[in-house]
Amino acid sequence: MTGRLILASASPRRLQLLEQIAMPPDQVVPAEISEQPLKNELPRQLCQRLAQTKAAHVAADFADDYVLAADTVVACGRRSLAKAGSAEQAQKFLQLLSGRAHQVYGGICLIAPGGQTVSRVVRTTVHFKSLSKNEIQNYLKTEEWQGKAGAYAIQGMASVFVKRINGSYPNVVGLPLFETASLLTGLGYSKGNT
Repeated sequence: MTGRLILASASPRRLQLLEQIAMPPDQVVPAEISEQPLKNELPRQLCQRLAQTKAAHVAADFADDYVLAADTVVACGRRSLAKAGSAEQAQKFLQLLSGRAHQVYGGICLIAPGGQTVSRVVRTTVHFKSLSKNEIQNYLKTEEWQGKAGAYAIQGMASVFVKRINGSYPNVVGLPLFETASLLTGLGYSKGNT
């Protein structure tokens, strides 16, 4: 099957991860949608719905191409931790994650030429050490938390907060690579097939 690969995401990390596995998209078209959770929507449901909505939104203009969308939700229990909108909110998120395990859900959705749609949700458990007030304040000063689900970037300075993870590391960065590559090849995509 022919068709270009369109990445329905503005995330530079997702772009880097696709380049890392030699599947760079031919075009990046961010989906402008509301990311607000629905009433009583659980984190796993939220990331799957957002990935599917982003893919469908962009695929409407790219019917002959492969459209890949993803969403990452950091969850503490049943609570979804969005992208922190302020340093105060980021501080609350980091205090909540301190000294405990939390889940990172990665939703991916791929729409192939002709409209065939597949999606997956990948879960990774991240264990944070107990964070001191000083560690949190120093991290907030870096501003690395901005635009990050759960107010941290595992691939950056927050890596020192992580005692261990169970599951996919690239999922926490922004895109579960094993599952993404499997979906692409499973639906007939191969680089250079246009």
